[in-house]
Amino acid sequence: MAVTILVVEDEPAIQELIALNLKKAGHMVLCADSAEQAKLLIDNVLPDLVLLDWMLPDVTGLEFARRLRREERTKAIPIIMLTARIQENDKIAGLEAGADDYITKPFSPRELIARIKAVLRRRLPEMSDEIIELGGLRLDPTTHRVHVCSNDEPSRPTEVSLGPTEFRLLHFLMAYKERVHTRAQLLDRVWGDHVFIEDRTVDVHIRRLRKILESVGKENLVQTVRGTGYRFSVECNEESIG
Repeated sequence: MAVTILVVEDEPAIQELIALNLKKAGHMVLCADSAEQAKLLIDNVLPDLVLLDWMLPDVTGLEFARRLRREERTKAIPIIMLTARIQENDKIAGLEAGADDYITKPFSPRELIARIKAVLRRRLPEMSDEIIELGGLRLDPTTHRVHVCSNDEPSRPTEVSLGPTEFRLLHFLMAYKERVHTRAQLLDRVWGDHVFIEDRTVDVHIRRLRKILESVGKENLVQTVRGTGYRFSVECNEESIG
């Protein structure tokens, strides 16, 4: 699945090469050559992942990673450090500063893409291309299709037609099964944190999603946790459905 990746690298040739390979892999790319420029970009568009060079002209990548981790809006963004430092102490420092992975230069484009996929799979499963099968539903992020697998006819699954917003909502809930999400969290992660709409918009789309799933007998998988938010659960709890 295409994601937005911010590349913070002050060497123009390296920045251009990384951006080119990320675009070839189908990702949206933002580029900055300093922490200050990166902060301005992040204030405008929240990236799904940051590739962060250790040595920057204004502050170090370590310090910038710490800043991202301290702020509520950016603390969950996956960070991969890029550096020529190969000592164990440097790697430990990078990870302790908040990096999710640490890649030493030089590295191949294939390794970089593989590392990005691994970090996204671990930190942001809703960004993964992996098929999710839960509660008789089979969601394929690559084809944007959802099927219901019948025990009577497993070889003939029924396709469920979802709009783009309902698909993203279902994908997110399935990726974090059993976890409860508030309306504000769903707005940030499904609609984006720069989309200014009311919390009740989530309720409207949850109702639409349940209505569609009702036609295949799967509406109870999307549950309301009263006073908190919503979750996808294969455990039926009558008090939490509504």
